[in-house]
Amino acid sequence: MSYSRTNPSGYDTDAEKASKTVRGIATVVGAVFLLVGILGFIPGITTNIYPIDFAGHDAHAKLLGLFEVSILHNVVHLLFGVVGLSMAKSTKGATSYLVGGGVIYLVLAVYGAVIDLATGANFVPVNTADNWLHLVLGLGMVALGLIGLRATKDNRVGAGAPR
Repeated sequence: MSYSRTNPSGYDTDAEKASKTVRGIATVVGAVFLLVGILGFIPGITTNIYPIDFAGHDAHAKLLGLFEVSILHNVVHLLFGVVGLSMAKSTKGATSYLVGGGVIYLVLAVYGAVIDLATGANFVPVNTADNWLHLVLGLGMVALGLIGLRATKDNRVGAGAPR
């Protein structure tokens, strides 16, 4: 417990704790995306990597032998990682990253579930394992982002005030 301008009593308010939590979560999620993007280019961790396709449903490279990847798919993970680490610096940014990114992954899960995976519509590419992962990831990111919504809401109405 330390002194802060927003809370001179030295005790963390619920909003301050939520703010630290959501920024930490966004940092971890961003770092994991960055790591996954890098691992998608490493032979052995990614099977059938030679030759790795830029995009398309004919991808044979599989991260951990399970999740279809391509150069485009890996670059998307890298970008999600960089954006996450950047946005994790503020509560509002971390919250937007988690909720917005979660919604994007939910849309991707639905997209992967409704398209024919063996056609050009599967340009990312994704497979059934990716679809399930995207669904769980999307739900988890949105749920974790709600922590940040509480922090920003509490800060607007005067966090730390007697209730």
